[in-house]
Amino acid sequence: MSRLSLRNPLLTPEQISQSPSQQQGITRDLELNLRAYGCHLIQATGTILQVPQMVMASAQILFQRFYYLASFQDFPLRGTVLGALFLACKVEENPQTIRNIINVYDIVVKRDRGFPEIVTDGYDGEYYDLKNEMVISELQILRKLGFNVQVELPYGLLANYLQSLELTEHPTLPQLAWNYLNDLLRTPVYVCFQPETITCGVIYLAAYKSGIRLPESPPWWIIFDANGDDVVQVAKATESLYLRQWPKIMPLDNSELSMHLEGTLENHIASERKRRRKDANENADTNMAALDSRHSKSSATSIEIKNTIEVQVQNKAGTP
Repeated sequence: MSRLSLRNPLLTPEQISQSPSQQQGITRDLELNLRAYGCHLIQATGTILQVPQMVMASAQILFQRFYYLASFQDFPLRGTVLGALFLACKVEENPQTIRNIINVYDIVVKRDRGFPEIVTDGYDGEYYDLKNEMVISELQILRKLGFNVQVELPYGLLANYLQSLELTEHPTLPQLAWNYLNDLLRTPVYVCFQPETITCGVIYLAAYKSGIRLPESPPWWIIFDANGDDVVQVAKATESLYLRQWPKIMPLDNSELSMHLEGTLENHIASERKRRRKDANENADTNMAALDSRHSKSSATSIEIKNTIEVQVQNKAGTP
């Protein structure tokens, strides 16, 4: 019987080369875009919710792991994003209400697509659909991962390694390395390498960008139990992340995925954007008219009350 390890589970070469999504016809490029956009949604939603970075990082790693065991066609992006964030909030002991997560996620998507940023009504069909998808997706993530939601993060290692290398006081390198750790969450790096290697990789790149020479004899990463070739791979993956053009709009469900494959998703989003803005303007005009009507009635009532008071005062003044 295998033991549950506290180390991060890593992908096998077979899983890396042929994911479930690719087996169902989704191209590798599209899969990477879907992964990156899902992580963007998690990060943006978590930021507005003001949850710790540990929560957002854990959610993104669980999200990445899940889609090496399941396909985007069988499990649409939207539900998995919500389920991964909901689960990570529990794992990291920073629980959030379902309503808050859904409302913020919905605003993030609307902002990305240029829709009016109207908060979802907690009693309409759209809200209940998202709620059901979140709860079901959380269970699917747990089932696919075998309830192994252990996530070892590299942030503590980064602080220790920088201190060991006497780089904590450098004006730019620590923040640059921290940014690399966060941005790499959008890639499969966290399911391919252990935290020690990832940390050394971002320090390696940050030092190169900052013009700092690190010890080479012996290589500095040896004391941190990292392999030199793997460290270079992480650094290259980090640098290539900023050379890639990431799309701003990606399919969230199966119907949108079909439209994306047909090349009609952007036109659909543009039409939906136009319709929603028109509806929002009409609702705003209706609300303004109703407000003006109530104001007019209130003013008329105030005048009647004022006239009545004046008559009463005059009658009282004329009484002997």
